Amino acid sequence: MPINIPKDLPAKEILESEKIFAIDDSDASKQDIRPLKLVILNLMPKKIETETQILRLISKSPLQVDIDFMMVKNHDSKNTSHDHLVKFYDFFDHLKMNYYDGMIITGAPVEHLAFEEVDYWEELKQIMEWSKTHVFSTVHICWGAQAGLYYHYDIAKQLLPEKVFGIFPERLVDEYDFLTNGFDEIHYTPHSRHTAIDADALRKVKQLSILSENDEIGPNIIVTKDYRQIFVIGHFEYSKDTLAQEYWRDVHLGKPIHIPFNYFPDDDPNKEPLLKWRSHANLLYRNWLNYVYQVTPYMIEKIAEIKEPIGTGQKEEHGYSRAFRK
Repeated sequence: MPINIPKDLPAKEILESEKIFAIDDSDASKQDIRPLKLVILNLMPKKIETETQILRLISKSPLQVDIDFMMVKNHDSKNTSHDHLVKFYDFFDHLKMNYYDGMIITGAPVEHLAFEEVDYWEELKQIMEWSKTHVFSTVHICWGAQAGLYYHYDIAKQLLPEKVFGIFPERLVDEYDFLTNGFDEIHYTPHSRHTAIDADALRKVKQLSILSENDEIGPNIIVTKDYRQIFVIGHFEYSKDTLAQEYWRDVHLGKPIHIPFNYFPDDDPNKEPLLKWRSHANLLYRNWLNYVYQVTPYMIEKIAEIKEPIGTGQKEEHGYSRAFRK
C-alpha cells in the first residue's frame, strides 16, 4: 500500500516520477483500515530534500502510512521557504496530543556545538521525552542519534580530528536480528560527520545492543531490546549524489575537505558515484515498519500504557498484536 502525503508536497511529484506509489489525503480517507501513523521531526536545513529521501524509503513498505511533519519553534529555517513550512509542518505544541506508531528524528548541522548550546535543545528534550509515551518506536539519525543517546542514556559525543566522510563497510554483529533481517554480513552506509559517540560508554548500557559497526569509525545501528528506540549513526536515507553535493559545496567554499571514502570510482570526483547502500536502506526501513505494524497497539493511544519492554515474543501476551486488522 502507498504512503499518504499532502497532495502538493514537492516530494510527491518526485516519487511518482520514480514509479513510487503515493496517494493524497482525500483518497486515503476512503479506505477502511487503520494505517500506520508516522511523524518526522525534520531538523535538516534542506527540508524538501530530506523529506524526499526519507519518504522514498518509507514508501517501499507494502503498508499504508500517514505522515505528519514536525518542526521546532526556536529555530528559523533559512533554506526552506516559509510558505512550505506553514503549509506542511506543525509545531510540537500542535501535535503533542497525538499518538504515533513511529517517529523519525533527522540529523542537523549543529554537531560543532555542545547539545546545550543548540538553540532548540530544550524543546528537543521535551519532544524526546514525549516520544516515550506517545510514539511506539523512534528512529534517530546521525546527529539526532547522538542527541538521543545523550538525552536518554547520557552517552557523550566526541569531536573527531578528521571528518568521517564517505561510504563505509559495516559488519553485522547479529545477522539474525529482526531489524537487520536480510542484510548481508557486510553492508555499506554513507557517513558525513565530525563527531562520534563514546563507544565504551555505549557498551556499558545494558538496555542497548549494537547491530552493526565498523572497526575504525565505530557503531552504526544501535537499538534498545524492544526497538522502542533506534539510533542510526550513518545516513541510509542519502541519495546517490548527496555526498558529491557536500564535497563540491566545501570545495567551492574553500573549506578543507577530502574526497569521500569509497564513493567516487577511482577516487575521481568527476566520475559519477555508485549507489551501494540502497537495498540495505530499503530493508532497514521495511523491517522497522513491519515490526511497528505487528506490535503497536491497534488502539494507538494504548502506547501510553506500555510499562515494560515489548518484544516480538510478547505481543500476544500483552494484547498488542495487530496481525488481524479491523
